Amino acid sequence: MKSNWYLIVILFLVFTFPEVVNAQSLDSDMLCVGDHWTEEEGAAFLQMEKKKYSTEKAWNKRAAEIRKQILKGTDLVKMPKKSPLKPIMGEIRKFDGYVVQNIAFESLPGVFVTGSLYMPSENPGKAPGILSPHGHWTKPGDVGRYRPDAQKRFASMARMGAIVWAYDAVGYGQMGEIGWEHREGDVLKLQLWNSIRSVDFILSLGADPDRLAVTGASGGGTQSFLLAAVDDRIDVAAPVVMVSAHFFGGCECESGMPIHKAKNYQTNNVEIAAVFAPKPLLLTSVGGDWTKNTPNVEYPFLQYIYGLKGHSEKVENKHIPEDNHGYDEKKRQAVYPFLAKNLKLDLSKAMYSDGRLKEEAVTVEDQKALYPFNDKNPFPAYGITSIDNVKW
Repeated sequence: MKSNWYLIVILFLVFTFPEVVNAQSLDSDMLCVGDHWTEEEGAAFLQMEKKKYSTEKAWNKRAAEIRKQILKGTDLVKMPKKSPLKPIMGEIRKFDGYVVQNIAFESLPGVFVTGSLYMPSENPGKAPGILSPHGHWTKPGDVGRYRPDAQKRFASMARMGAIVWAYDAVGYGQMGEIGWEHREGDVLKLQLWNSIRSVDFILSLGADPDRLAVTGASGGGTQSFLLAAVDDRIDVAAPVVMVSAHFFGGCECESGMPIHKAKNYQTNNVEIAAVFAPKPLLLTSVGGDWTKNTPNVEYPFLQYIYGLKGHSEKVENKHIPEDNHGYDEKKRQAVYPFLAKNLKLDLSKAMYSDGRLKEEAVTVEDQKALYPFNDKNPFPAYGITSIDNVKW
């Protein structure tokens, strides 16, 4: 009886509101999720696309289309008005060569972005800024930006002379405890918007506008190349273990909105990463995940695009065939020199001359020690705790 009523309701919707049903079906058809293609299909797509643009002008037209679809797919073509950030600043904690301050700011009225700011102990003058989004690590004691390898990364980059903003993905850390969920609603839209506002935030602190970088792994890698594609203020990008011809990202925050596909339109994450050309771009890839083909598939394609721009030397690939997914030691050994070179940082503060990491001076803090809200800085009563209540 119940199933009959369900069928009746569906038939009623189909015949009474066909445009709604068709639109919902169309939205679903336009999503490219996870292993949307085989490895062979991903490689073939890049070869097919390559033939369509043999000049810089042709690629520039394609890049504009890709950027437009990211913004259209996330409903950010007309961006919301940028409201005051109203940062809530915690106390500064001093460590060996760097300091840490927990901060929350409003990306939209009542919508808080939480994170920790890592800065050099000594004022280096106009310092470069590095945004560091994180991936989908949820194991207790090994969550998001609180993971030991993440904290070592943030602190080391600060010791090298950068202002580092390490911020939570939607629904992670303290905001998850307050009530936010990560995998719901238009999380891709909000997460990208939070990253754009993070650029505003780090610039408001005095970071050098000519030396801004973004780097993250996994879902943080996706956020890195998406931000780099749509925000011209980013100067250097280092997405780690994420740029793949056939894998589109398995979370709603990566592929839950139609940024890859539309009517008479298709792209993938490699083309999206290529939009950043000719600015410095490093792909760090491994043999143990979907970036295993990077030296032979993704990297040559990006070299071709950068070549059209006259700067094939500005895209690099560090492939670690024996390694797996993550932002562990070998990845950091690849990224630190790249950032030091392109942001004019002091590499000797993060690595020894023989290439070993100099991270023994970094203090790994407890997760809750990195939360911005506490008795002194309570979560505001007007704060939003669900994506359903966000007003764009």
